Amino acid sequence: MSLQIPSPTCHTPAGIVLDGFVDSDVPASPTGVSIDPEPAEADARRGVMDLTLTLRHGGSRTLALHYEFIGTLSAPVVLVAGGISADRHVAGSRAFPQAGWWDAQCGPGRALDPRHRCVLSFDWIGSDGSLDLPIDPADQAEAVAALLDHLGVHRLDAFVGCSYGAMVGLQFAALYPARLRRLVAISGCHRPHPYASAARALQRRAVALGALQCDGSHGLALARQLAMLGYRTPEEFQLRFGGATVVNGAVRVDAEDYLDHCGAIYADKVHPVAFTRLSESIDLQDVDPRQIDVPVTVVAVADDRIVPLADACELVEDLPSGARLRILHSRFGHDAFLKEHAAVADVLVESLAGAPGAEEVA
Repeated sequence: MSLQIPSPTCHTPAGIVLDGFVDSDVPASPTGVSIDPEPAEADARRGVMDLTLTLRHGGSRTLALHYEFIGTLSAPVVLVAGGISADRHVAGSRAFPQAGWWDAQCGPGRALDPRHRCVLSFDWIGSDGSLDLPIDPADQAEAVAALLDHLGVHRLDAFVGCSYGAMVGLQFAALYPARLRRLVAISGCHRPHPYASAARALQRRAVALGALQCDGSHGLALARQLAMLGYRTPEEFQLRFGGATVVNGAVRVDAEDYLDHCGAIYADKVHPVAFTRLSESIDLQDVDPRQIDVPVTVVAVADDRIVPLADACELVEDLPSGARLRILHSRFGHDAFLKEHAAVADVLVESLAGAPGAEEVA
Protein backbone atom coordinates (compact mmCIF):
# COMPACT_ATOMS: atom_id res chain seq x y z
CA MET A 1 0.00 0.00 0.00
CA SER A 2 1.41 3.36 -0.92
CA LEU A 3 1.02 6.17 1.56
CA GLN A 4 0.85 9.85 0.74
CA ILE A 5 2.94 11.61 3.35
CA PRO A 6 2.87 15.42 3.27
CA SER A 7 6.38 16.80 3.21
CA PRO A 8 6.34 20.45 2.15
CA THR A 9 10.04 20.89 2.85
CA CYS A 10 11.07 17.77 0.98
CA HIS A 11 11.45 17.84 -2.79
CA THR A 12 10.95 14.39 -4.31
CA PRO A 13 14.15 13.21 -5.96
CA ALA A 14 14.14 10.50 -8.57
CA GLY A 15 14.28 6.99 -7.16
CA ILE A 16 12.04 7.41 -4.11
CA VAL A 17 10.00 4.37 -3.17
CA LEU A 18 7.41 4.76 -0.44
CA ASP A 19 6.65 1.63 1.54
CA GLY A 20 3.48 0.83 3.42
CA PHE A 21 3.06 0.55 7.15
CA VAL A 22 4.59 -2.56 8.63
CA ASP A 23 4.05 -3.62 12.21
CA SER A 24 5.67 -6.94 12.97
CA ASP A 25 8.23 -8.01 15.53
CA VAL A 26 8.60 -11.47 13.99
CA PRO A 27 11.69 -11.94 11.81
CA ALA A 28 10.69 -12.84 8.29
CA SER A 29 12.67 -14.21 5.38
CA PRO A 30 12.76 -11.38 2.82
CA THR A 31 11.24 -11.76 -0.60
CA GLY A 32 13.74 -12.95 -3.18
CA VAL A 33 16.03 -14.84 -0.79
CA SER A 34 16.32 -18.54 -1.45
CA ILE A 35 16.61 -20.64 1.69
CA ASP A 36 18.87 -23.65 1.65
CA PRO A 37 16.92 -26.55 3.21
CA GLU A 38 20.13 -27.64 4.93
CA PRO A 39 22.11 -24.41 5.39
CA ALA A 40 25.79 -24.80 6.10
CA GLU A 41 26.86 -23.33 9.43
CA ALA A 42 28.77 -20.08 9.08
CA ASP A 43 31.73 -19.78 11.42
CA ALA A 44 32.21 -16.59 13.42
CA ARG A 45 35.48 -15.22 14.68
CA ARG A 46 36.41 -12.44 17.06
CA GLY A 47 39.61 -10.53 17.34
CA VAL A 48 41.29 -7.43 18.69
CA MET A 49 43.88 -5.22 17.04
CA ASP A 50 46.05 -2.42 18.32
CA LEU A 51 45.23 0.78 16.52
CA THR A 52 46.97 4.15 16.56
CA LEU A 53 44.72 6.96 15.34
CA THR A 54 45.21 10.69 15.07
CA LEU A 55 41.85 11.84 16.35
CA ARG A 56 40.46 15.04 14.91
CA HIS A 57 39.84 16.53 18.34
CA GLY A 58 42.21 14.57 20.55
CA GLY A 59 45.59 13.97 18.93
CA SER A 60 47.29 10.62 18.56
CA ARG A 61 45.89 7.75 20.61
CA THR A 62 46.63 4.03 20.72
CA LEU A 63 43.46 1.99 21.08
CA ALA A 64 42.29 -1.61 21.08
CA LEU A 65 39.74 -2.29 18.34
CA HIS A 66 37.48 -5.31 18.91
CA TYR A 67 35.83 -6.91 15.90
CA GLU A 68 33.77 -9.92 14.87
CA PHE A 69 32.88 -11.45 11.53
CA ILE A 70 30.53 -14.24 10.47
CA GLY A 71 31.43 -16.16 7.35
CA THR A 72 34.64 -16.19 5.39
CA LEU A 73 36.70 -13.18 4.38
CA SER A 74 37.09 -14.67 0.91
CA ALA A 75 33.40 -13.90 0.29
CA PRO A 76 32.06 -10.40 -0.40
CA VAL A 77 32.45 -8.48 2.87
CA VAL A 78 29.63 -6.34 4.23
CA LEU A 79 30.42 -4.12 7.18
CA VAL A 80 27.38 -3.65 9.43
CA ALA A 81 27.24 -0.84 11.99
CA GLY A 82 24.37 0.18 14.24
CA GLY A 83 23.64 3.00 16.65
CA ILE A 84 25.93 4.13 19.46
CA SER A 85 24.59 1.28 21.63
CA ALA A 86 25.35 -1.42 19.05
CA ASP A 87 28.47 -3.56 19.24
CA ARG A 88 30.39 -6.06 17.14
CA HIS A 89 27.95 -8.90 17.83
CA VAL A 90 25.45 -8.46 15.01
CA ALA A 91 23.92 -11.94 15.18
CA GLY A 92 24.18 -15.23 16.99
CA SER A 93 26.31 -17.96 15.45
CA ARG A 94 27.63 -21.43 16.26
CA ALA A 95 30.70 -19.94 17.93
CA PHE A 96 28.83 -17.13 19.72
CA PRO A 97 25.18 -18.23 20.05
CA GLN A 98 23.95 -15.38 22.22
CA ALA A 99 21.48 -13.05 20.51
CA GLY A 100 22.92 -10.20 18.49
CA TRP A 101 21.47 -6.75 17.99
CA TRP A 102 20.35 -7.50 14.39
CA ASP A 103 19.49 -11.21 14.31
CA ALA A 104 16.36 -10.31 12.33
CA GLN A 105 18.52 -9.37 9.34
CA CYS A 106 21.62 -11.56 9.67
CA GLY A 107 21.46 -15.35 9.40
CA PRO A 108 20.76 -18.18 6.94
CA GLY A 109 17.99 -17.18 4.57
CA ARG A 110 17.91 -13.60 5.81
CA ALA A 111 18.91 -10.40 4.05
CA LEU A 112 22.50 -10.63 5.32
CA ASP A 113 23.20 -14.31 4.78
CA PRO A 114 26.66 -15.29 6.09
CA ARG A 115 26.68 -18.30 3.77
CA HIS A 116 27.01 -15.87 0.86
CA ARG A 117 28.51 -12.74 2.42
CA CYS A 118 30.94 -12.14 5.24
CA VAL A 119 29.28 -9.91 7.85
CA LEU A 120 31.86 -7.79 9.65
CA SER A 121 31.37 -5.42 12.57
CA PHE A 122 33.33 -3.81 15.40
CA ASP A 123 32.91 -2.07 18.73
CA TRP A 124 32.90 1.70 18.35
CA ILE A 125 36.08 3.36 19.49
CA GLY A 126 35.23 4.88 22.85
CA SER A 127 32.48 2.36 23.59
CA ASP A 128 34.33 1.00 26.63
CA GLY A 129 34.44 4.41 28.31
CA SER A 130 38.24 4.61 28.22
CA LEU A 131 38.41 7.46 25.68
CA ASP A 132 37.23 10.59 27.48
CA LEU A 133 37.60 13.15 24.70
CA PRO A 134 35.62 14.22 21.63
CA ILE A 135 35.28 11.48 19.00
CA ASP A 136 34.46 12.48 15.44
CA PRO A 137 32.46 10.11 13.21
CA ALA A 138 35.34 10.45 10.75
CA ASP A 139 37.61 8.93 13.42
CA GLN A 140 35.37 5.84 13.35
CA ALA A 141 35.69 5.73 9.55
CA GLU A 142 39.48 5.81 9.90
CA ALA A 143 39.20 2.88 12.32
CA VAL A 144 37.19 0.95 9.71
CA ALA A 145 39.93 1.48 7.14
CA ALA A 146 42.56 0.27 9.60
CA LEU A 147 40.46 -2.80 10.39
CA LEU A 148 40.15 -3.65 6.70
CA ASP A 149 43.93 -3.36 6.34
CA HIS A 150 44.38 -5.65 9.35
CA LEU A 151 42.06 -8.28 7.83
CA GLY A 152 43.43 -7.96 4.32
CA VAL A 153 40.14 -6.70 2.86
CA HIS A 154 40.84 -4.39 -0.05
CA ARG A 155 37.28 -3.33 -0.77
CA LEU A 156 33.93 -3.71 0.98
CA ASP A 157 31.06 -5.04 -1.07
CA ALA A 158 28.81 -2.84 1.06
CA PHE A 159 28.66 -0.73 4.19
CA VAL A 160 25.27 -1.06 5.89
CA GLY A 161 24.90 1.57 8.58
CA CYS A 162 21.96 2.33 10.86
CA SER A 163 21.59 5.57 12.83
CA TYR A 164 25.14 6.52 13.97
CA GLY A 165 26.41 3.71 11.76
CA ALA A 166 24.88 5.44 8.73
CA MET A 167 26.73 8.63 9.65
CA VAL A 168 30.01 6.73 9.87
CA GLY A 169 29.20 5.01 6.59
CA LEU A 170 28.81 8.38 4.88
CA GLN A 171 32.16 9.46 6.31
CA PHE A 172 33.81 6.27 5.08
CA ALA A 173 32.30 6.72 1.61
CA ALA A 174 33.64 10.27 1.44
CA LEU A 175 37.13 9.35 2.71
CA TYR A 176 37.62 5.98 1.01
CA PRO A 177 35.48 5.73 -2.14
CA ALA A 178 37.89 3.23 -3.74
CA ARG A 179 37.35 0.85 -0.82
CA LEU A 180 33.56 0.72 -0.99
CA ARG A 181 31.25 -0.63 -3.67
CA ARG A 182 27.98 0.71 -2.19
CA LEU A 183 26.49 2.22 0.94
CA VAL A 184 23.13 1.63 2.59
CA ALA A 185 22.46 4.45 5.06
CA ILE A 186 19.45 3.80 7.29
CA SER A 187 18.09 6.55 9.57
CA GLY A 188 21.29 8.58 9.50
CA CYS A 189 22.35 11.66 7.55
CA HIS A 190 25.22 13.97 6.65
CA ARG A 191 24.51 16.25 9.59
CA PRO A 192 22.49 16.14 12.81
CA HIS A 193 19.24 18.04 13.09
CA PRO A 194 19.44 20.91 15.63
CA TYR A 195 16.28 19.68 17.39
CA ALA A 196 17.81 16.24 17.95
CA SER A 197 21.12 17.78 19.00
CA ALA A 198 19.34 19.88 21.62
CA ALA A 199 17.67 16.77 23.01
CA ARG A 200 21.01 14.94 23.19
CA ALA A 201 22.58 17.91 24.97
CA LEU A 202 19.94 17.62 27.71
CA GLN A 203 20.57 13.89 27.94
CA ARG A 204 24.28 14.54 28.50
CA ARG A 205 23.39 17.07 31.20
CA ALA A 206 21.40 14.35 32.96
CA VAL A 207 24.51 12.15 32.94
CA ALA A 208 26.65 15.02 34.25
CA LEU A 209 24.15 15.76 37.01
CA GLY A 210 24.19 12.12 38.04
CA ALA A 211 28.00 12.21 38.20
CA LEU A 212 27.88 15.29 40.44
CA GLN A 213 25.64 13.34 42.80
CA CYS A 214 28.02 10.35 42.64
CA ASP A 215 25.29 8.38 40.91
CA GLY A 216 26.37 8.09 37.28
CA SER A 217 24.18 5.06 36.70
CA HIS A 218 21.02 6.93 37.67
CA GLY A 219 21.95 9.86 35.47
CA LEU A 220 22.58 7.55 32.52
CA ALA A 221 19.26 5.76 33.07
CA LEU A 222 17.45 9.11 33.03
CA ALA A 223 19.30 10.11 29.84
CA ARG A 224 18.17 6.88 28.18
CA GLN A 225 14.58 7.48 29.22
CA LEU A 226 14.69 10.94 27.66
CA ALA A 227 16.20 9.45 24.52
CA MET A 228 13.39 6.90 24.19
CA LEU A 229 10.89 9.74 23.84
CA GLY A 230 12.73 10.80 20.71
CA TYR A 231 13.38 7.35 19.30
CA ARG A 232 9.72 6.30 19.43
CA THR A 233 6.58 8.17 18.38
CA PRO A 234 3.57 9.67 20.17
CA GLU A 235 1.41 7.21 18.20
CA GLU A 236 3.18 4.23 19.76
CA PHE A 237 2.81 5.64 23.27
CA GLN A 238 -0.89 6.29 22.66
CA LEU A 239 -1.40 2.68 21.58
CA ARG A 240 0.63 1.13 24.40
CA PHE A 241 -0.04 3.21 27.48
CA GLY A 242 -2.93 4.62 29.44
CA GLY A 243 -3.28 7.52 31.82
CA ALA A 244 -2.11 8.27 35.34
CA THR A 245 -2.71 6.79 38.78
CA VAL A 246 -1.94 7.94 42.31
CA VAL A 247 0.60 5.71 44.05
CA ASN A 248 1.64 6.46 47.64
CA GLY A 249 0.49 10.04 47.30
CA ALA A 250 2.29 10.69 44.01
CA VAL A 251 1.00 10.66 40.44
CA ARG A 252 2.57 8.04 38.20
CA VAL A 253 1.88 7.80 34.47
CA ASP A 254 1.47 4.45 32.76
CA ALA A 255 4.60 4.77 30.60
CA GLU A 256 6.96 5.18 33.54
CA ASP A 257 7.45 1.45 34.14
CA TYR A 258 8.48 1.01 30.51
CA LEU A 259 10.87 3.96 30.66
CA ASP A 260 12.34 2.75 33.96
CA HIS A 261 12.96 -0.66 32.39
CA CYS A 262 14.69 0.88 29.36
CA GLY A 263 16.85 3.08 31.56
CA ALA A 264 17.88 0.28 33.93
CA ILE A 265 18.89 -2.11 31.14
CA TYR A 266 20.91 0.57 29.39
CA ALA A 267 22.68 1.72 32.53
CA ASP A 268 23.72 -1.88 33.27
CA LYS A 269 25.62 -2.29 30.00
CA VAL A 270 26.84 1.19 28.95
CA HIS A 271 29.54 3.30 30.58
CA PRO A 272 28.46 6.92 31.23
CA VAL A 273 31.62 8.27 29.58
CA ALA A 274 31.00 6.12 26.52
CA PHE A 275 27.44 7.38 26.23
CA THR A 276 28.50 11.00 26.61
CA ARG A 277 31.32 10.87 24.08
CA LEU A 278 29.42 8.86 21.47
CA SER A 279 26.36 11.07 21.90
CA GLU A 280 28.63 14.06 21.26
CA SER A 281 30.03 12.28 18.23
CA ILE A 282 26.60 12.24 16.61
CA ASP A 283 26.49 16.01 16.96
CA LEU A 284 29.94 16.37 15.39
CA GLN A 285 28.74 14.75 12.16
CA ASP A 286 29.56 16.94 9.17
CA VAL A 287 30.14 15.46 5.74
CA ASP A 288 29.63 17.03 2.32
CA PRO A 289 27.41 14.65 0.28
CA ARG A 290 28.89 16.07 -2.92
CA GLN A 291 32.20 14.45 -1.96
CA ILE A 292 30.68 10.96 -1.95
CA ASP A 293 31.28 9.09 -5.18
CA VAL A 294 29.77 5.65 -4.51
CA PRO A 295 26.18 4.44 -5.02
CA VAL A 296 24.11 5.18 -1.92
CA THR A 297 20.70 3.95 -0.84
CA VAL A 298 19.27 6.24 1.81
CA VAL A 299 16.52 4.71 3.94
CA ALA A 300 14.37 7.19 5.84
CA VAL A 301 11.43 6.73 8.20
CA ALA A 302 8.73 9.32 7.68
CA ASP A 303 7.88 9.25 11.40
CA ASP A 304 11.49 9.64 12.61
CA ARG A 305 11.81 12.59 15.00
CA ILE A 306 15.60 12.25 15.25
CA VAL A 307 16.45 12.16 11.53
CA PRO A 308 13.63 14.03 9.75
CA LEU A 309 12.55 12.99 6.28
CA ALA A 310 13.44 16.43 4.91
CA ASP A 311 17.08 15.89 5.89
CA ALA A 312 17.16 12.56 4.07
CA CYS A 313 15.69 14.21 0.98
CA GLU A 314 18.34 16.91 1.14
CA LEU A 315 21.06 14.28 1.43
CA VAL A 316 19.81 12.42 -1.64
CA GLU A 317 19.49 15.60 -3.65
CA ASP A 318 23.12 16.51 -2.92
CA LEU A 319 24.54 13.04 -3.54
CA PRO A 320 25.85 12.22 -7.03
CA SER A 321 23.39 10.81 -9.55
CA GLY A 322 22.31 7.26 -8.86
CA ALA A 323 21.49 7.79 -5.19
CA ARG A 324 18.15 6.38 -4.11
CA LEU A 325 15.79 7.19 -1.28
CA ARG A 326 13.53 4.56 0.25
CA ILE A 327 10.87 5.82 2.66
CA LEU A 328 9.30 3.65 5.35
CA HIS A 329 6.40 4.52 7.61
CA SER A 330 6.43 3.14 11.15
CA ARG A 331 5.09 3.99 14.57
CA PHE A 332 8.49 2.90 15.90
CA GLY A 333 10.09 6.05 14.51
CA HIS A 334 13.87 6.10 14.70
CA ASP A 335 13.89 2.52 16.00
CA ALA A 336 12.19 1.18 12.86
CA PHE A 337 15.43 -0.43 11.67
CA LEU A 338 15.26 -2.66 14.76
CA LYS A 339 11.52 -3.34 14.64
CA GLU A 340 10.25 -3.35 11.05
CA HIS A 341 11.94 -6.59 10.10
CA ALA A 342 10.22 -7.40 6.82
CA ALA A 343 10.32 -3.87 5.39
CA VAL A 344 14.00 -3.39 6.24
CA ALA A 345 14.85 -6.83 4.87
CA ASP A 346 13.21 -5.99 1.56
CA VAL A 347 15.26 -2.80 1.30
CA LEU A 348 18.49 -4.65 2.11
CA VAL A 349 17.82 -7.40 -0.42
CA GLU A 350 17.07 -4.83 -3.11
CA SER A 351 20.06 -2.65 -2.24
CA LEU A 352 22.55 -5.52 -2.10
CA ALA A 353 21.29 -7.30 -5.21
CA GLY A 354 23.96 -8.28 -7.72
CA ALA A 355 27.15 -10.19 -7.13
CA PRO A 356 30.45 -8.25 -7.14
CA GLY A 357 33.07 -8.83 -9.76
CA ALA A 358 36.18 -10.84 -8.98
CA GLU A 359 38.20 -7.70 -8.35
CA GLU A 360 35.68 -6.61 -5.71
CA VAL A 361 36.01 -9.66 -3.50
CA ALA A 362 38.38 -9.39 -0.54
